[in-house]
Amino acid sequence: MFSIRSIEGSPVLKLAALIIIFAGVIYAKSIIAPVLIALFISIICIQPISWLEKKRIPKWIAIIVVILGLIIIFFGFILLIGGTLSFFLSNVSKYESTIATISNSTIQFLNENGFNIPEDEITKLIKPERIQEFTSNGVKILFHIMGNAFLIALIILFMLMEFGSFFIKAKAITNGSYHSILYFSTILRNIRHYLAIKTLISLATGICIYISLLIIGVDYALLWALLAGLMNYIPNIGSIIATIPSFFFAFVQLGLGGALWTLGSFIVIHNVLGNFIEPKLMGKGLDLSALVVILSLIFWGFILGPVGMFLAIPFTLTIKIIMKQNEKTR
Repeated sequence: MFSIRSIEGSPVLKLAALIIIFAGVIYAKSIIAPVLIALFISIICIQPISWLEKKRIPKWIAIIVVILGLIIIFFGFILLIGGTLSFFLSNVSKYESTIATISNSTIQFLNENGFNIPEDEITKLIKPERIQEFTSNGVKILFHIMGNAFLIALIILFMLMEFGSFFIKAKAITNGSYHSILYFSTILRNIRHYLAIKTLISLATGICIYISLLIIGVDYALLWALLAGLMNYIPNIGSIIATIPSFFFAFVQLGLGGALWTLGSFIVIHNVLGNFIEPKLMGKGLDLSALVVILSLIFWGFILGPVGMFLAIPFTLTIKIIMKQNEKTR
């Protein structure tokens, strides 16, 4: 017979417990996701609060200043996207004839080369009404995010107030172990470093895309630039997700030449910032292979949805640091 101790240490039992935990996270992701967003924003905010405290500003005033700054940035961001999307929706009809011309020419070319494509079916797929429906859903998502903004801001406020006593509590929990305190500190430092650099690179990406699209003459340059900046938080595939709609819109508005210039600018900007500048700023602290990054995107995206994809790398970094502390998992 198995002893109770052998059952407790069973790998199968541990795996079953892990599966149950992840199932619970999936079920409660609508509650967990805002808390996780607030946690990682709070980690970024520690740095400016510490800087303000060094300038002899009281901690509570420093927290309020940082929170107000976050609220202004967030609502400014939402107003920019909302206004651009509304303007886009009101002008979709002017692209209808161009879309119809391109689709008819494409169908005719394919049919002349041996393909038998029913024109009616393709026309149904690319109706401007579908574009309106897609962008309307985008506006609804923005309003949903705004609805959670107050809750997230409130959680951030209380987290920032508690961060001062975090290491005292961690020391009490770990019985004052120096290595355990160092271990918590390493996790926070790595996550803060990653998120800070990623935010700077995403901001630079958005600005460069905006300037390049203005030069090319693509409409709604701000919308595509904001999309590129946001998607840059998703490693490897985020740049592809941002490039596709921008390319097709430029093709509809400016033709093949404008679309190719748009594609080229996206490729150059993402490669220069993502493959040259970002690795130099990040250093060797991440040390995550491309396979691990892709698998973490798939896994955390499945567990937490879009939030999981944005936070996949911080989660993976945390797991990596935890596993490095134990001889069995190193």
